[in-house]
Amino acid sequence: MLRIERLSKAFRDKKVLDGLNLIVNEGSMFGLVGVNGAGKSTLLRCVSGIYDTDEGAVYFNEKNTYEDEKIRKQIFFVSDDPYYPPAATIRSLKDFYASFYDLNEEAYEKLLKLFALSENKPVSSFSKGMKRQTMLLFALSIRPKLLLLDEAFDGLDPIVRHELKKLLYEFIEEDGSTIIISSHNLKELEDICDSYGILENGKISSYGDLLESKANINKYQLAFNTPVDESFFKQFEILHSHREGSVYSFVIKGERSEIEEKLRSLHPLILDTLPVNFEELFIYEHEGGDR
Repeated sequence: MLRIERLSKAFRDKKVLDGLNLIVNEGSMFGLVGVNGAGKSTLLRCVSGIYDTDEGAVYFNEKNTYEDEKIRKQIFFVSDDPYYPPAATIRSLKDFYASFYDLNEEAYEKLLKLFALSENKPVSSFSKGMKRQTMLLFALSIRPKLLLLDEAFDGLDPIVRHELKKLLYEFIEEDGSTIIISSHNLKELEDICDSYGILENGKISSYGDLLESKANINKYQLAFNTPVDESFFKQFEILHSHREGSVYSFVIKGERSEIEEKLRSLHPLILDTLPVNFEELFIYEHEGGDR
């Protein structure tokens, strides 16, 4: 289990993370989302032990990830912009990582073939997508207990993205590991993640089970043939609203059946309930936090 307690991190006079708390359960595929500059990469670097915290701490399996060298060997971080020495090849990187981690040779050979990568060409000559695949090759060959992926799908073509999703599923099923994925592509995260957290103003503003959270936020469209006392709607946790004439649209957080029962008491001509996707969930939660 990953546990983050009161984590704060600043760079000069800019506080990026501010008393952040979060728990990610073992065996979870966790999607970390937030607007540009929210601090997603900083948070992942703190979790991996690359950055020390100004306040608070990060614990993985009850070990401090910055202070405990042994626990860091169970964590692998794939940066959004991986660095490679100018003359590095996949073969030389393999020797490098094998000196720190227990690398699974069978998984390495399988992934090398799957990604169609050359062991002896300079990584500097690779495309952005191939460089990303190189780091994923080592991440999935090392098979860490906690895998951190920053913009995991960036630069990958559709076929490789599809294969990567399957590999991540297999990784969790076979090893029971935990994966945290940061991505701007919320559709990709929706396809594979079972839980999520929204990073906003240096804190996790909303998190939980993805399916449950989506089920708990719905769009309601109503039409009336008589005027409505709009104060009635104040009882709901409304994340977004719009009115056009006698037609109302709401995004409401709460138990769907209870909300529908209350809305029907107004005797609308039309009452339609629509689900939200992960992108909409993020937008409406973000808007709700700004109110």
